[in-house]
Amino acid sequence: MAAATTTTTGGGTSGEGPKILWNQPQQRFETEDKKAYLQYALRGGGRVMDIVHTFVPPSKRGLGLASHLCVSAFQHAKTNSMSVVPTCSYVSDTFLPRNPAWNSLLYSEDLKSHM
Repeated sequence: MAAATTTTTGGGTSGEGPKILWNQPQQRFETEDKKAYLQYALRGGGRVMDIVHTFVPPSKRGLGLASHLCVSAFQHAKTNSMSVVPTCSYVSDTFLPRNPAWNSLLYSEDLKSHM
């Protein structure tokens, strides 16, 4: 029942940003208090991460948590040679335009027929 954890700081510099944990059984990345999270679904035999939802409670908004959650998910996808589908509107409309370097991980339309 223990969650697999991957600790990231989001900014790449040790000691900066919130601690983000990978909760593999629930298919999400979350803050230590579990109040902010990014939910995903695996597709294509586990080769595609479909990011379906991000949530940050009102009391924690404006701290960049959603972005840190996204960076953790994209780093995980990159490390595991996965493609990403940005179903969540925050990811597609806010995170990716602000962080275009991650576009290289996006799932190609040409591959959809193989999912």
